[in-house]
Amino acid sequence: MPKFSLLLVLIFILMPIDGFAQSDSVDFFDNEFTFSVNSGDKESDLAAPIQVLLLLTLLSVAPAMLMLLTAFTRIVIVLSMLRQALAMPSTPPNTVLVSFALLLTIYVMLPVFEEVNRAAVTPYINKELSLSNAVDLAKEPIKEFMISQTREKDITLISDLSNVNIPSQPTDLDLSILVPAFLLSELQSAFLIGFVIFLPFLMIDLIVASVLMSMGMIMLPPTTISLPIKILVFVLIEGWSLLAYSLVGSFR
Repeated sequence: MPKFSLLLVLIFILMPIDGFAQSDSVDFFDNEFTFSVNSGDKESDLAAPIQVLLLLTLLSVAPAMLMLLTAFTRIVIVLSMLRQALAMPSTPPNTVLVSFALLLTIYVMLPVFEEVNRAAVTPYINKELSLSNAVDLAKEPIKEFMISQTREKDITLISDLSNVNIPSQPTDLDLSILVPAFLLSELQSAFLIGFVIFLPFLMIDLIVASVLMSMGMIMLPPTTISLPIKILVFVLIEGWSLLAYSLVGSFR
């Protein structure tokens, strides 16, 4: 399970049962909803099932939050484009590729996770903050990360589409504006990196095709020769290590 999901799940796993004894208001995407459970003898038995229900709900939306709020989207797209550039659409397998992308995402998001844990999760577990305040504090480090990776033109585009004025301070941006703008920027960055990765492998394909054409070997598919060459070149330059270092560094 991604560390992003673990940090959020800790709020519901480690909270005391009597934490639901009072009404609490939570602000997600600046829309409030309220839930409450009475603290009577009969009603108190409902606290544990409600905690399980909230936990399952959180787990169900965790994959979407992983893609929308973290570095996962850029990383997994670049890794997929690398696989296409090597002309091996099924190698490495999807499970390996996604697992590698998750690990790189954890390295990128680790400072954000630590700040969320320090500012929101730990004080909430220690009963120093209410749930609504903890959620508000947890959103701030994530918003700062997203703003640092989002292009201004994408924010302007989404604001125009939703007919919302851009606030003077970037931290005042609503998540309904920031999340799609962040996703657009991540797609743009991923395709730019993928284009750079494609170029050397494309050159190898062109060279091999030209050599085979000049030798009159028209019936021999160029990929038969170019594929092992591309794999050899990628291994010799330690491509996986270089790509991992470059992807993590692209967020800093």
